[in-house]
Formats: sequence, structure tokens, C-alpha cells
Amino acid sequence: MSISQTQLAQEIMDVLDETFEQHHGIYLDKHTSLFETLEEIDHRQASTPIGAKCASIAAQVAHITFYLEVLERDILAQDNSNIDWAHIWRTVQEVTPAEWEELKTKLRNTYHRIITTLRDVSVWESDPHLASALAITVHTAYHLGEIRQALCTIT
Repeated sequence: MSISQTQLAQEIMDVLDETFEQHHGIYLDKHTSLFETLEEIDHRQASTPIGAKCASIAAQVAHITFYLEVLERDILAQDNSNIDWAHIWRTVQEVTPAEWEELKTKLRNTYHRIITTLRDVSVWESDPHLASALAITVHTAYHLGEIRQALCTIT
């Protein structure tokens, strides 16, 4: 059984929406999308690493944004050379209330830019759109799990 490009696009958008915005019953528990989860976290919690060798939630959020930006450049066929994947893990730790809000806003804005680009795709093939959408979902779901586990430890 094959599905149309329109159906495929809608399925992809639904999974991305559930990952970032709101529950659809695809794979997350109710009220546990990334943005819903982050709204329940204050800057103190976001600044607390769960262990001596672990990143803070703020670093997780900055990393998700960074990853989205890298994939956005891939989708747009822009240069992605000289990427320092470890920069965020070395530099993002404690955040002020304003910095925490700024990290969340930057993540949301980056996500919305990518979704706008993906909505304009007319034919979903493996690269760069389909592969990027899948990578964004899987990568973000992993970090959402990390954030949720961190909350179990720090709250």
C-alpha cells in the first residue's frame, strides 16, 4: 500500500508537531512535547546539571537548537563546514531567567523556520527533506528524554 505525497507530508508534520508542540497520540504521553515540558522548567532547574559529567537542561536546549540550525543549512544547501559540535557542551551551563527565556524562544523560532520550509516541500524524497525531518524528530526525542530524566533527578 502506498500513500500520497500529501499523506506522507501530513504524517511527517504530525510527528514533528507531537515532538515539539502538542500531543497527537502518536508516541508521547499527553502534555509532554518538548515545548510543553520546557514551560514547566524554571531557570534554576535549567541550570542544574544532573551529574559532574552531565550537561544542564539549558545546554540540552541550546544543543537542540544548534542541531536544528545545522540541519536547516543542509536543507537549504548552505555551507556546514567547521562545525564545533562540542562548543555548547563546553560553554552553556547556568542561565539567568532572561537567558532561559531567550534559549526557549530561539529554539521555538528555529523550529518554526524549519517547519515553514518543510511545509513547502512538494515531493518528499530521502534527502534532504525526509532524512532531515526524521533526524530532527529522532534527535529531539532523544534529548526530550534526557530532559525528562534530568527533571526526575533535580526536582
